[in-house]
Amino acid sequence: MNALDEYKGQIPAWCPGCGNFPILDALKGALIELGIRPQDITLVSGIGQAAKLPHYMKCNTFNGLHGRALPPATGIRLANHEMPVIVISGDGDCYGEGGNHLIHAIRRNMDITLLVHDNQIYGLTKGQASPTTTAGVVTKTQPFGANASALNPISMAIGLDCSLVARGYAADTVFLKSIMKEAISHKGFALVDILQPCVTFNKLNTYAWYKERVYRLDDSHNPSDRVAAFKLAVGPDEKIPTGIIYINNKPTFEERISVLKEVPLVKQGFSMKSVLKELDKFY
Repeated sequence: MNALDEYKGQIPAWCPGCGNFPILDALKGALIELGIRPQDITLVSGIGQAAKLPHYMKCNTFNGLHGRALPPATGIRLANHEMPVIVISGDGDCYGEGGNHLIHAIRRNMDITLLVHDNQIYGLTKGQASPTTTAGVVTKTQPFGANASALNPISMAIGLDCSLVARGYAADTVFLKSIMKEAISHKGFALVDILQPCVTFNKLNTYAWYKERVYRLDDSHNPSDRVAAFKLAVGPDEKIPTGIIYINNKPTFEERISVLKEVPLVKQGFSMKSVLKELDKFY
């Protein structure tokens, strides 16, 4: 069987030309090159066009509520920290409804990879402004233009000292795949913000618009330099760097829990006797 066929799920229902397609291809390629089998990984998502991605793959999956992908992903990691967990989310799903969960997931430093499909618009609910929509852009629900400044997820994550912060571009699948591989292999919480054109609702951030601005970071950038990383994050729109922007290797949340150090929770013995003994104290 072809390796790609092992990950083949349902037929995608995205719009033709959607940036989600190359993200799906890059993720499959990254997992295959890392030697991760479908049965050995869990994808968790919330609600949105991006969050449909796990349906289009064959692996362990969990669909949460809108903006609530990170809490069940945290539970899955705590139950079995031997299994890689990847969260698939969109800019509205993660940075809007799920913003509070994101902040505390970064703080905890769970060993989770978060892939955010950032198309700077709400695609599933037909085109209203998202947290990353450029101020002044006219949408269906902002006829006079979005009046809030756009969230910069890269600078926010660096400010929170996220263990790995990266940016990818959907149309550059080869480089995106390499970014994904590094993020998945990284020990700690990894945020990959993926710039992704929405051909239906976002008429500003098109493939042509990105082609003039996106570039790959080279070896001259030191991702361990937090100040340099922050300067890249807040740079002008005319130059948008992609690659690993910031890395800070530090102990993960799982490593700091003594009961998980030797054996995953799912493999530990369980007896109702100890539970009943504790419950008896309340009577």
